[in-house]
Order: sequence, then C-alpha cells, then structure tokens
Amino acid sequence: MMTLRELRVKGNNILKDNSVEDSTFDSLQLLLRAFSLTADEYYLSDNRIVTDEEADVFLGFISRRVNGEPLQYILGKWDFYESSFFVGEGVLIPRPETEELVEMCINAVKENGYKVVYDLCSGSGCIGLSIAKACPETHCYLFELYDEALYFTRKNLAEMQLSNATVIKCDVLSGCFEDIPDCGLLVSNPPYIPHCEIDSLQKEVRKEPVSALDGGHDGLDFYREIKDKWSHKINEGGFVAFECAENQCDSIVSLFSEAFDCSGKTDAFGLDRFVTGTKLRKV
Repeated sequence: MMTLRELRVKGNNILKDNSVEDSTFDSLQLLLRAFSLTADEYYLSDNRIVTDEEADVFLGFISRRVNGEPLQYILGKWDFYESSFFVGEGVLIPRPETEELVEMCINAVKENGYKVVYDLCSGSGCIGLSIAKACPETHCYLFELYDEALYFTRKNLAEMQLSNATVIKCDVLSGCFEDIPDCGLLVSNPPYIPHCEIDSLQKEVRKEPVSALDGGHDGLDFYREIKDKWSHKINEGGFVAFECAENQCDSIVSLFSEAFDCSGKTDAFGLDRFVTGTKLRKV
C-alpha cells in the first residue's frame, strides 16, 4: 500500500527514467485524472492510502505516456482559450500559439462586424468554436473532412451548446459548397509540415493524425488550394488569418498578394507564425 503522494512520486520517477519531459507536471495531471480529483483536492488528501486497483489505473496512464501517447489524449480534454475541449486519437491537439490566432480573429470580428466566419480544417473545433463563443452575433462554419476529427468537433459543439456554429463535413481541398453564405473572415490552421519532415517529428507529435500535419512536399498545399478555391467566398474587405511554420510567411503572403493585403505576424516568442490580410477586391 502507498499514499497518493507516494504514488505520484513513483509515476514521476518512471516518466523521468524514460526521458519524458515535464514528468512532474504529467504525473500530477495523470493522477488527478485517474482519481477524478482537482489539484486542491489532491493536496488536501495526498496522504490517503490508495488501493492496488486504484494504483493500477494510474500506472496504466503512466505506461501509455511512456509509450509516447500525448498527455492530452490520455486526459481526454485540454484547456484552450477560456474553454476545455475534448481531444483524442484522430484530432490535432490545441496549442498555446493558436490561441493568439483566435485572439486576432475575435478582434477582427468585433472591429468589423463580420457576420460569417469560416474555420477550415477545424479538427477539434477549438478555433471556430472559441470565436463563436466570444462573438455571439456572428455565425461560424467549421469545415472538417475526417470522421475521427469530426467526432470531436461535434462533441465539443454539443458540450458548448453554441447555436451560432455549424459543423460541415467537407474536403477543404475540393472547395466550398456554394449554398453557404460568403464569409467576412476565413481562418485556418491547416496541415503545414513538409512531407519529408514528418518522420523526424517528436514521438508524441507522430501520434497525432498525419492528415492534420502533412502539408505536401513544401508544406504549402493547403494554402494554395484555399487561395484558389475559397478566395471567391470571402467578401471584399474580409479578413484572412492563417497559422504556419516560421519559414513559410513570405511564401503565403506572396500566394495571396493578388487580391489581399497580407503580412506575416510573430507569436509571443517572436517567431514568424501567422499570416493575416484584408481582401482588396473580388476574385
């Protein structure tokens, strides 16, 4: 028999011995998940004795983490921009830098009164649903192709109970359904990793769906198709916002320069991470 505290330390040591980064944080989060506790509840009861069955549940989570399963998948939910989103195998994990993209879009909607927003390659829905929650006067259409990801998009929409968001199964590379209203803002965090770099990604990242990572030979396939097949659905004066790799901003700006006034933006760490722009004329 051991206490909750001793069990957490054991999990931490196993993670550390297997070179898992942030082992202390991960061990605590997995313990809270295994015992359905808040952090405060844990610290008030960390000397209680746990049963072998309870320990096995936690150590099972630790084993999954050692084998490279992302912490977020094991937990089943992850905080992102004032909400908590269901995540799991088959969907990209929301990341902190993407919160900056959401903030840009919310500001643009509020400043310009855009009534329709498109979120392309929506995955968990963290971008579009966050915008819809913050901007109740606009309607967000979330476009996603893969059933594994759509499960989480729809589950998160149901959890948040937003009436101003619609999830649509759609291949972004094939273009938009013409009967959907034109948008004032189009946002996307599409697959943008060059195909040749996929195998060199961290073990945890390779557990995420390749379909949400692989952007073709140079990582720009989706940006090209969005420009060619979606630009006509953006109203004049409309706003586009993309997340990208730090060496891709100039190429994306060049792609959209014919009809958009675009520029690259840095993230909180000073890395080139986003491209935003305003549509100058109808194409």
